[in-house]
Amino acid sequence: MITPPHRRWVLHVDLDQFIAAVEVLRRPELRGKPVVVGGRGDPTERGVVSTASYEAREFGVGSGMPLRTAARKIPDAVFLPVDAEAYTEVSAVVMDTLRKMDAVVEVMGWDEAFLGVETEDPEAFARAIQAAVLEATGLHCSVGIGDNKLRAKIATGFGKPQGIFRLTGANWFEVMGERDTRSLWGIGSKTAKKLAALGLNTVSELAAAADEDLATTFGPTMGPWYGRIGRGIDRSPVTADPWVARSHSRETTFQQNLDDWSAVTEEIRRLAVRVREDIVAENRPAVRVALKVRYAPFITRTTSKALPQPTFDVDIICDAAAALVDRFDHDREVRLLGVRLEMTPPTRTITTGLEGH
Repeated sequence: MITPPHRRWVLHVDLDQFIAAVEVLRRPELRGKPVVVGGRGDPTERGVVSTASYEAREFGVGSGMPLRTAARKIPDAVFLPVDAEAYTEVSAVVMDTLRKMDAVVEVMGWDEAFLGVETEDPEAFARAIQAAVLEATGLHCSVGIGDNKLRAKIATGFGKPQGIFRLTGANWFEVMGERDTRSLWGIGSKTAKKLAALGLNTVSELAAAADEDLATTFGPTMGPWYGRIGRGIDRSPVTADPWVARSHSRETTFQQNLDDWSAVTEEIRRLAVRVREDIVAENRPAVRVALKVRYAPFITRTTSKALPQPTFDVDIICDAAAALVDRFDHDREVRLLGVRLEMTPPTRTITTGLEGH
């Protein structure tokens, strides 16, 4: 019997250096120069890099780096402020372009989306996507092809920039087997260190691990899930349902460190009021409050606590956020504060992530 060709694919579209690319579109004279976008665009102020052009990345500048550090690495780089409105506008054009393709489109953010497609030639479909996005926006993108979302997402990294790469069950271990577990979507450095302590350093070693052993360290849900992604397994569907936020947050970076913790508490209350306004706008009450503190020079700590019941009450929310201040080291100076409120789920369940996440 002849096996019919595989026709169902997941394509992951990722816009190359999206924010920097949008800025270059607006200012063509920046093409080929190291461009760093972050904060208010002033590297003498405190702030972090939102994105860097490929030319800047060659000097070791990357997302999350303090702007001052980036300026030391590239003194003559072009620093620009974040312009969220412009990026949102361009992103909307890209996503509308993708929706015109014969595919189910799941938007994952400003610069990426999954497409569920049926085709006998996924590479040709990927090239058509690249051409359509380029024509509509002037932006380049990379496309990962997979037989599920996990493999498609990882494949994109092998295609960057402006490329296409296919990663499926057929070549999963050939491509990923000897790579560090941090190369997997969903495993960060902390989890990788815990896996390494179990003797699981590579994707193949993780894939071969017994679920029972993983569950002992990571719990009955996350342990086996790590094993599945080690094997490249992901059963989550591509869905056109809109993404729904689980939480809202606000944060602020101080140009001068705060050493007065009564001032820290007052700032936390102000942030909590602002976030509370965000959740009221969504009509989804808060169920948990979280506090983020970044000590000087750049050490970040977070903590959270569930609220007794879902609430919009500003006093309850502010008091809960302020109470978390006691969990931090008051002998340290503070450079950044953030408050996050987790909300009740929407009335209709939306599938947005990997299985088990």
